[in-house]
Amino acid sequence: MSKEMNYGDDYKFIPATSIGSGVGKELLTDLFQHTIQVVNVFFYGDPDSNEFVLIDAGMPRSADDIKAVAAERFGEDARPKAIILTHGHFDHVGAIIELIEHWDVPVYAHEMERPFLTGETDYPEPDSTVEGGLVAKMSPIFPNEAIDISNHLEPLPSDGSVPHMPGFRWVHTPGHTPGHVSLFREEDGTLIVGDAFVTVRQDSLYKVFTQEKEISGPPRYLTTDWQQAWDSVKKLAELKPTLAATGHGVPLYGDELTEDLNDLVQNFEEVAIPDEGKYI
Repeated sequence: MSKEMNYGDDYKFIPATSIGSGVGKELLTDLFQHTIQVVNVFFYGDPDSNEFVLIDAGMPRSADDIKAVAAERFGEDARPKAIILTHGHFDHVGAIIELIEHWDVPVYAHEMERPFLTGETDYPEPDSTVEGGLVAKMSPIFPNEAIDISNHLEPLPSDGSVPHMPGFRWVHTPGHTPGHVSLFREEDGTLIVGDAFVTVRQDSLYKVFTQEKEISGPPRYLTTDWQQAWDSVKKLAELKPTLAATGHGVPLYGDELTEDLNDLVQNFEEVAIPDEGKYI
Protein backbone atom coordinates (compact mmCIF):
# COMPACT_ATOMS: atom_id res chain seq x y z
CA MET A 1 0.00 0.00 0.00
CA SER A 2 1.38 3.39 -0.96
CA LYS A 3 2.00 5.88 1.81
CA GLU A 4 -0.30 8.89 1.70
CA MET A 5 1.36 12.24 1.11
CA ASN A 6 0.75 14.99 3.61
CA TYR A 7 1.84 18.42 4.73
CA GLY A 8 2.60 19.20 8.37
CA ASP A 9 -0.21 20.16 10.71
CA ASP A 10 1.00 23.75 10.59
CA TYR A 11 0.58 24.04 6.80
CA LYS A 12 -1.34 27.19 5.89
CA PHE A 13 -1.56 30.11 3.51
CA ILE A 14 0.81 32.93 4.47
CA PRO A 15 -0.59 36.44 3.76
CA ALA A 16 2.59 38.02 2.40
CA THR A 17 3.12 39.42 -1.05
CA SER A 18 5.24 41.74 -3.21
CA ILE A 19 4.85 43.97 -6.23
CA GLY A 20 6.43 41.18 -8.27
CA SER A 21 3.79 38.60 -7.42
CA GLY A 22 2.28 37.06 -10.54
CA VAL A 23 5.01 38.41 -12.81
CA GLY A 24 6.98 36.11 -15.10
CA LYS A 25 10.36 36.82 -16.70
CA GLU A 26 12.23 34.93 -19.38
CA LEU A 27 15.79 34.97 -18.05
CA LEU A 28 17.12 32.83 -20.90
CA THR A 29 15.41 31.05 -23.77
CA ASP A 30 15.30 27.91 -21.63
CA LEU A 31 14.85 29.46 -18.17
CA PHE A 32 11.71 31.23 -17.01
CA GLN A 33 11.14 32.79 -13.58
CA HIS A 34 7.69 33.23 -12.05
CA THR A 35 7.12 35.02 -8.75
CA ILE A 36 4.50 33.71 -6.34
CA GLN A 37 3.86 36.22 -3.55
CA VAL A 38 7.45 36.53 -2.24
CA VAL A 39 9.24 33.53 -3.76
CA ASN A 40 10.42 32.56 -7.23
CA VAL A 41 9.90 29.26 -9.02
CA PHE A 42 11.75 28.38 -12.22
CA PHE A 43 10.81 26.51 -15.37
CA TYR A 44 13.63 24.95 -17.38
CA GLY A 45 12.99 23.81 -20.94
CA ASP A 46 12.44 24.79 -24.54
CA PRO A 47 9.07 26.60 -24.75
CA ASP A 48 8.57 25.06 -28.21
CA SER A 49 8.46 21.62 -26.62
CA ASN A 50 6.00 20.29 -24.07
CA GLU A 51 8.66 18.98 -21.73
CA PHE A 52 10.20 20.94 -18.88
CA VAL A 53 11.60 20.75 -15.36
CA LEU A 54 10.18 22.72 -12.45
CA ILE A 55 12.65 24.03 -9.87
CA ASP A 56 10.96 24.48 -6.48
CA ALA A 57 7.24 24.48 -5.78
CA GLY A 58 6.20 27.84 -4.42
CA MET A 59 4.05 29.01 -1.54
CA PRO A 60 1.15 27.13 0.06
CA ARG A 61 -2.00 27.15 -2.09
CA SER A 62 -0.10 28.12 -5.27
CA ALA A 63 -0.55 24.93 -7.33
CA ASP A 64 -3.15 26.40 -9.71
CA ASP A 65 -0.86 29.37 -10.41
CA ILE A 66 2.10 27.12 -11.21
CA LYS A 67 0.01 24.84 -13.44
CA ALA A 68 -1.35 27.85 -15.33
CA VAL A 69 2.15 29.23 -16.02
CA ALA A 70 3.33 25.80 -17.19
CA ALA A 71 0.37 25.48 -19.55
CA GLU A 72 0.89 28.95 -20.99
CA ARG A 73 4.60 28.44 -21.60
CA PHE A 74 4.73 24.79 -22.65
CA GLY A 75 1.18 23.92 -23.72
CA GLU A 76 -1.97 22.65 -22.05
CA ASP A 77 -0.84 19.01 -22.13
CA ALA A 78 2.69 19.72 -20.93
CA ARG A 79 3.98 17.97 -17.85
CA PRO A 80 7.40 18.21 -16.20
CA LYS A 81 9.94 15.44 -16.41
CA ALA A 82 10.81 16.17 -12.78
CA ILE A 83 10.61 18.66 -9.95
CA ILE A 84 13.97 19.66 -8.47
CA LEU A 85 14.00 21.09 -4.95
CA THR A 86 16.75 23.42 -3.82
CA HIS A 87 15.51 22.70 -0.28
CA GLY A 88 12.32 21.91 1.57
CA HIS A 89 11.25 25.08 3.40
CA PHE A 90 7.52 25.82 3.25
CA ASP A 91 7.88 28.53 0.59
CA HIS A 92 9.69 26.14 -1.76
CA VAL A 93 7.40 23.11 -1.34
CA GLY A 94 4.11 24.87 -0.73
CA ALA A 95 2.32 23.31 -3.72
CA ILE A 96 4.37 20.13 -4.07
CA ILE A 97 1.70 17.58 -3.16
CA GLU A 98 -0.95 19.03 -5.47
CA LEU A 99 1.60 19.18 -8.31
CA ILE A 100 2.70 15.58 -7.75
CA GLU A 101 -0.92 14.45 -7.77
CA HIS A 102 -1.67 16.42 -10.94
CA TRP A 103 1.43 15.46 -12.92
CA ASP A 104 2.51 12.16 -11.29
CA VAL A 105 6.10 13.37 -11.35
CA PRO A 106 9.27 12.42 -9.41
CA VAL A 107 10.83 14.93 -7.03
CA TYR A 108 14.60 15.16 -6.56
CA ALA A 109 16.38 16.58 -3.51
CA HIS A 110 19.68 16.17 -1.70
CA GLU A 111 19.90 13.18 0.64
CA MET A 112 20.47 15.47 3.63
CA GLU A 113 17.14 17.17 2.94
CA ARG A 114 15.27 13.85 2.87
CA PRO A 115 14.21 13.71 6.57
CA PHE A 116 12.32 16.99 6.17
CA LEU A 117 10.49 15.61 3.12
CA THR A 118 9.57 12.18 4.47
CA GLY A 119 7.85 13.18 7.69
CA GLU A 120 10.82 12.20 9.86
CA THR A 121 12.24 15.51 11.09
CA ASP A 122 10.80 18.99 11.47
CA TYR A 123 12.91 21.98 10.53
CA PRO A 124 14.15 24.09 13.45
CA GLU A 125 11.62 26.72 14.40
CA PRO A 126 12.09 30.14 12.76
CA ASP A 127 14.08 32.58 14.87
CA SER A 128 12.14 35.79 15.44
CA THR A 129 14.89 37.18 17.67
CA VAL A 130 17.33 37.82 14.83
CA GLU A 131 18.22 41.36 13.90
CA GLY A 132 15.87 42.40 11.11
CA GLY A 133 12.49 43.79 10.17
CA LEU A 134 8.86 42.76 10.44
CA VAL A 135 9.17 39.56 8.39
CA ALA A 136 11.64 38.24 10.94
CA LYS A 137 9.25 39.17 13.74
CA MET A 138 6.32 37.37 12.10
CA SER A 139 8.38 34.27 11.21
CA PRO A 140 6.97 32.14 14.09
CA ILE A 141 3.77 31.76 12.04
CA PHE A 142 5.68 30.16 9.16
CA PRO A 143 5.24 26.38 8.79
CA ASN A 144 8.28 24.33 9.83
CA GLU A 145 6.88 20.83 10.24
CA ALA A 146 8.11 18.05 7.94
CA ILE A 147 6.04 17.11 4.93
CA ASP A 148 5.82 13.56 3.57
CA ILE A 149 6.28 12.88 -0.13
CA SER A 150 8.25 9.65 0.43
CA ASN A 151 6.85 7.65 -2.46
CA HIS A 152 7.76 10.28 -5.05
CA LEU A 153 11.09 11.44 -3.61
CA GLU A 154 14.37 10.52 -5.30
CA PRO A 155 17.95 11.46 -4.36
CA LEU A 156 19.91 13.73 -6.63
CA PRO A 157 22.49 11.65 -8.54
CA SER A 158 25.78 11.22 -6.72
CA ASP A 159 27.73 12.22 -9.86
CA GLY A 160 26.45 15.80 -9.53
CA SER A 161 24.23 15.73 -12.60
CA VAL A 162 20.70 17.15 -12.51
CA PRO A 163 17.99 14.88 -13.93
CA HIS A 164 16.59 16.11 -17.24
CA MET A 165 18.71 19.27 -17.13
CA PRO A 166 21.72 18.48 -19.34
CA GLY A 167 24.74 20.68 -18.71
CA PHE A 168 23.66 21.55 -15.17
CA ARG A 169 25.23 20.15 -12.03
CA TRP A 170 24.04 20.48 -8.48
CA VAL A 171 26.27 22.13 -5.89
CA HIS A 172 25.78 21.35 -2.21
CA THR A 173 25.31 24.72 -0.50
CA PRO A 174 24.33 24.01 3.12
CA GLY A 175 23.83 26.52 5.91
CA HIS A 176 20.30 27.67 5.21
CA THR A 177 19.32 23.99 5.44
CA PRO A 178 21.52 20.88 5.67
CA GLY A 179 20.71 19.64 2.18
CA HIS A 180 20.35 22.92 0.32
CA VAL A 181 21.60 22.80 -3.28
CA SER A 182 22.17 25.31 -6.07
CA LEU A 183 22.23 24.42 -9.79
CA PHE A 184 25.04 25.58 -12.08
CA ARG A 185 25.63 25.39 -15.84
CA GLU A 186 29.27 26.02 -16.61
CA GLU A 187 28.73 26.54 -20.33
CA ASP A 188 27.09 29.93 -19.86
CA GLY A 189 27.54 30.61 -16.14
CA THR A 190 23.87 30.20 -15.22
CA LEU A 191 23.33 29.75 -11.48
CA ILE A 192 19.98 28.86 -9.94
CA VAL A 193 20.79 29.81 -6.39
CA GLY A 194 17.84 28.80 -4.23
CA ASP A 195 18.28 30.61 -0.92
CA ALA A 196 22.07 30.24 -0.55
CA PHE A 197 22.00 33.99 -1.11
CA VAL A 198 19.14 36.25 -2.15
CA THR A 199 18.79 39.64 -3.83
CA VAL A 200 16.32 41.23 -1.43
CA ARG A 201 16.47 41.75 2.33
CA GLN A 202 14.05 38.95 3.12
CA ASP A 203 13.66 39.92 6.79
CA SER A 204 12.33 43.42 5.91
CA LEU A 205 8.62 43.60 5.06
CA TYR A 206 9.05 46.87 3.16
CA LYS A 207 11.92 45.58 1.04
CA VAL A 208 10.18 42.27 0.38
CA PHE A 209 7.08 44.14 -0.82
CA THR A 210 8.98 46.59 -3.02
CA GLN A 211 11.53 43.98 -4.16
CA GLU A 212 14.29 46.53 -3.66
CA LYS A 213 17.45 44.97 -5.08
CA GLU A 214 20.07 44.22 -2.44
CA ILE A 215 22.28 41.14 -2.39
CA SER A 216 22.20 39.45 0.98
CA GLY A 217 22.87 36.16 2.66
CA PRO A 218 20.14 33.56 3.13
CA PRO A 219 16.97 34.58 4.99
CA ARG A 220 18.11 35.16 8.56
CA TYR A 221 15.16 33.78 10.48
CA LEU A 222 15.44 30.33 8.86
CA THR A 223 19.23 29.94 8.63
CA THR A 224 20.75 27.71 11.30
CA ASP A 225 24.44 27.34 10.41
CA TRP A 226 26.07 30.63 9.49
CA GLN A 227 29.59 29.30 8.95
CA GLN A 228 28.29 26.79 6.41
CA ALA A 229 26.19 29.53 4.82
CA TRP A 230 29.29 31.71 4.39
CA ASP A 231 31.30 28.81 2.98
CA SER A 232 28.49 28.12 0.50
CA VAL A 233 28.50 31.72 -0.75
CA LYS A 234 32.28 31.49 -1.20
CA LYS A 235 31.82 28.27 -3.17
CA LEU A 236 29.27 29.91 -5.47
CA ALA A 237 31.41 33.01 -6.00
CA GLU A 238 34.30 30.77 -7.10
CA LEU A 239 32.10 29.47 -9.92
CA LYS A 240 32.09 32.99 -11.41
CA PRO A 241 28.43 32.92 -12.50
CA THR A 242 27.17 35.34 -15.12
CA LEU A 243 23.50 35.02 -14.12
CA ALA A 244 22.15 34.40 -10.63
CA ALA A 245 18.47 33.44 -10.37
CA THR A 246 17.61 33.53 -6.68
CA GLY A 247 14.73 32.12 -4.69
CA HIS A 248 13.85 35.61 -3.46
CA GLY A 249 14.41 38.87 -5.28
CA VAL A 250 15.44 39.82 -8.80
CA PRO A 251 18.04 38.17 -11.05
CA LEU A 252 21.56 39.59 -11.24
CA TYR A 253 23.78 39.55 -14.32
CA GLY A 254 27.35 40.10 -15.44
CA ASP A 255 29.65 42.62 -13.78
CA GLU A 256 27.01 43.70 -11.28
CA LEU A 257 26.64 40.11 -10.09
CA THR A 258 30.40 39.58 -9.87
CA GLU A 259 30.95 42.77 -7.89
CA ASP A 260 28.00 42.25 -5.54
CA LEU A 261 28.80 38.60 -4.91
CA ASN A 262 32.44 39.34 -4.15
CA ASP A 263 31.34 42.11 -1.77
CA LEU A 264 29.01 39.67 -0.04
CA VAL A 265 31.83 37.17 0.43
CA GLN A 266 34.17 39.81 1.84
CA ASN A 267 31.59 41.43 4.12
CA PHE A 268 29.42 38.42 5.00
CA GLU A 269 29.78 38.92 8.76
CA GLU A 270 28.53 42.50 8.57
CA VAL A 271 25.98 42.12 5.75
CA ALA A 272 24.48 38.69 6.30
CA ILE A 273 25.03 37.35 9.81
CA PRO A 274 22.72 38.94 12.39
CA ASP A 275 24.20 40.40 15.54
CA GLU A 276 22.03 38.21 17.71
CA GLY A 277 19.79 35.18 17.45
CA LYS A 278 19.52 31.63 18.76
CA TYR A 279 21.42 30.16 15.80
CA ILE A 280 24.39 32.51 16.01
